[in-house]
Amino acid sequence: MSTALRAVLFDMDGTLVDTERLWLRAVEEEALGLGIVPTDADLAFVLGRAIDDSASHLAARSAGRTDPARIGASLEQRFTELVRRQVVPLPGAVELLTALGTEGIPTALVSASPRPVVDIVLDALGRHWFTTSVAAGETPRTKPFPDPYQAALARLGAGPAACVAVEDSPAGVASAEAAGCAVVAVPSLAAIAPAPRRLVLHGLPDVDLALLRHIVDTGDSPPPRPGARGKV
Repeated sequence: MSTALRAVLFDMDGTLVDTERLWLRAVEEEALGLGIVPTDADLAFVLGRAIDDSASHLAARSAGRTDPARIGASLEQRFTELVRRQVVPLPGAVELLTALGTEGIPTALVSASPRPVVDIVLDALGRHWFTTSVAAGETPRTKPFPDPYQAALARLGAGPAACVAVEDSPAGVASAEAAGCAVVAVPSLAAIAPAPRRLVLHGLPDVDLALLRHIVDTGDSPPPRPGARGKV
């Protein structure tokens, strides 16, 4: 028996809007101010993570010379201002949101960014496209734990088996999968490997309503198509 697609849950930074580079710029500026030269090894601790997590990582790298709370406040201020000035939808984002809205399929924005940043992006994309949103600090734990996606599913009144999450980072994928969602991954800055119930594509232009419905209906990969790197 097929299961109708009940909802689509979207990550924000690096998935719908081109803000991941802005976040890494904010982290780099903060790190350099602390006398830390960021490397690729730092990516796993800051990409797709909440500001508090990244602040704790930078504090540890500074050998405890600066309080994590102070670093976090500075990071949030830097990032919020960058997003306010430079937020841009990624290719395919508006088209996919429009298609889902036209079909009346509920959507959620599930982010590890703080509420002020999420609100800026909601205003830029159009709040009317989203049924609900979850920001950092609004659940007991944030990504990579399942709490944000579980909260969004509860607000939508939908079970995870009937929903698909769209993510760009390993931490976000881990969060969505731990909540029980199938995932379409569109990697931005870190590689994501295909896995069961996880389809890896080049970008949002490769994602459409038929693909999302197929994933929920069958729990299997769609027919081969350009841009696909793995199967669900």
